[in-house]
Amino acid sequence: MSSAARPSPADPPRALAPRPTRVGAPEGRDLDPGELRGIFGRFATGITVITAGRDEPRGMTANSFTSVSLSPPQVLVCVMRDASMHEVIREHHAFVVSVLSDRQERLARHFADSRRPRGAQEFETVDAIPGPQTGAPILGGSLAWFECDLAAVYDGGDHSIFLGEVLNLGHGPGEDALLFYDGAFRRLESHADWREHVS
Repeated sequence: MSSAARPSPADPPRALAPRPTRVGAPEGRDLDPGELRGIFGRFATGITVITAGRDEPRGMTANSFTSVSLSPPQVLVCVMRDASMHEVIREHHAFVVSVLSDRQERLARHFADSRRPRGAQEFETVDAIPGPQTGAPILGGSLAWFECDLAAVYDGGDHSIFLGEVLNLGHGPGEDALLFYDGAFRRLESHADWREHVS
């Protein structure tokens, strides 16, 4: 083995990372849902709007979206069991995911607002076109969109995990993504180049 591969006794010890703050429920007790939600929120995500249905489509804002497989092309979304979107996806066996840009916060708030109108009125002020494969709305100006056939449904506690096989997809202009972190919408501050941090 090369001597360069061995740390020298003169090398300074590596600084230890701060120990994580322990947050846990006493044995036999449930975790506090509010605290759990807050800690889940420390993971930054993009924002999507999920749509489903043809004649009277529904939409909902969601950040529980994940790419799953390239072959076959698959994605997943998680939807609360008591959300109206849950039954619409099951009924139509299909859904669309539109990934929002940082110029589309209004849409994210619209589809997250429980007071918004439902039925055809839900999309009256929204720039959208029916997806050619599913008929569900694709939102104009989105960074990307995926039309999906419902491939499987898995139990996820108070959510269902919908696995979709991608039938059709596309992308919009190269804008920045709308982000969600710590309970609030966020934007990228700059286009940092990783090369600037390499000495």
